[in-house]
Amino acid sequence: QVQFVESGGGLVQPGGSLRLSCAASGFTLSMYRMTWYRQAPGKERELVATIGSSGGYINYADSVKGRFTISRDNAKNTVYLQMNSLKPEDTAVYYCNAPAFGIWGQGTQVTVSS
Repeated sequence: QVQFVESGGGLVQPGGSLRLSCAASGFTLSMYRMTWYRQAPGKERELVATIGSSGGYINYADSVKGRFTISRDNAKNTVYLQMNSLKPEDTAVYYCNAPAFGIWGQGTQVTVSS
């Protein structure tokens, strides 16, 4: 059974940092491209970052380039999103996903506010 469990969200002040984790199970992580999405209240889900199966391909939304870093540890079946210089507009529920599967986890809430 494919499953994604996101964690690491919370409340942070503008300019702060958070590291999100995504524990994947039910499939061989090393074979799949992984993504992080986010969804703010009243908005559509937005693709934030993508990482290839071996980590050789990485791409970011323009809104997070230079501030966010996606990485993966296939041995630990985990994907990460390091978020620095956070802005109030980064407030959203963050989800990880393998595009090959039409399954979403519960997400983790990130709130950037003073």
